[in-house]
Amino acid sequence: MIGDKENVHSACRLEIEAVCGKARATVMHLPHVSAKTPMFMPVGTQGTVKGLTTDQLMEANAQVILGNTYHLALRPGGDTVEAMGGLHEFMNWPKGILTDSGGFQMVSLLRFSSVSEEGVHFQSPVDGTDMLLTPEKSIELQNQIGADIIMALDDVVSSTVTGPRVEEAMHRTLRWIDRCIAAHARPHDQNLFGIVQGGLDAKLRAMCLEEMTKRDLPGFAIGGLSGGEKKDTFWRIVDQCTGKLPTEKPRYCMGVGYPVDLMVCVALGVDMFDCVYPARTARFGTALVKTGLLKVKSSAMAKDFRPLDPGCECTVCKSFTRAYIHSLTPKDGSTGAQLITLHNIAYLTNLMSEARAALLENRFPDFIREFMHLQYPNGDFPAWAVEAFSSAGIELSSANS
Repeated sequence: MIGDKENVHSACRLEIEAVCGKARATVMHLPHVSAKTPMFMPVGTQGTVKGLTTDQLMEANAQVILGNTYHLALRPGGDTVEAMGGLHEFMNWPKGILTDSGGFQMVSLLRFSSVSEEGVHFQSPVDGTDMLLTPEKSIELQNQIGADIIMALDDVVSSTVTGPRVEEAMHRTLRWIDRCIAAHARPHDQNLFGIVQGGLDAKLRAMCLEEMTKRDLPGFAIGGLSGGEKKDTFWRIVDQCTGKLPTEKPRYCMGVGYPVDLMVCVALGVDMFDCVYPARTARFGTALVKTGLLKVKSSAMAKDFRPLDPGCECTVCKSFTRAYIHSLTPKDGSTGAQLITLHNIAYLTNLMSEARAALLENRFPDFIREFMHLQYPNGDFPAWAVEAFSSAGIELSSANS
């Protein structure tokens, strides 16, 4: 045991169990779960991961799932969730929940929103009604929802945006974090995480890191990435952030879900991730497997009686063949998508568990090399990944087998 890093926030205690270079294995003690990291968190926007029950998420070894404040505020509403005893009771989920502040909808629902110093003005895509989401309102809603981790409202711009808007958003994010802290009514049982912004500008990131970490928050997130930027820039921003974020606090990289990206970020010192990718790609008939991507809709699957991923221990791989799931995808998209979604989430949670085990057993570099050689059997690794792993002390070329 390397250390038991306890801070003043009783709702979050972080134990660092193993370190390898920049990577680490931790246990993050939250009100509803002691989450083992690194971990992947499935996205359940409105209290559900599309197509799955909470029992299935338990089977997939999910520890923390996401809810979205903006969408939950629209339907069923913060008052309704609070009246049920919070989102845990409302959706019958006994483990951890993290709620996004609603800030990301400034990007995903750009044509329905506008930002001012007061907050974000939305026009509901459901019924056209206006909604003003201020830092105070976002925190009030998240206090009603009752998640273990709540996110500060930040001024979010796409990672492909450049120019003065990026600096404006970074400074506004810093002004808004203080309004979020002042509005937070449940610090004893909900952990408010700050979000580091600054786009792809290293100087702006450095400014935001310096100011954000002056706030004694339970944890910090790296925001504003995974929006189409070049991978070489992506990993360098992640590395810059993990190098300056406090070691005794959880580190969360928002919106990352591609397996190679996840392993790069783990090697760079990130603890937590979320992404819609495993569920979204499942709806297009694609499964995540140890060797990359499996196109289940392909005619080659019609008489393939192997599981989606041989060796996978998830419920889907134990129970169904590629041929069966293939037969469902064109005719019954809901059932086929459900099965692939369950497998994909189990694949990512298991990948995180394997990375954690490798850290605890002092074999993390070998684990990364084995993972990459399965993904790229010809050794044609992306140059950006080679350089990122090298910066973390992991040389891919030394294990070409």
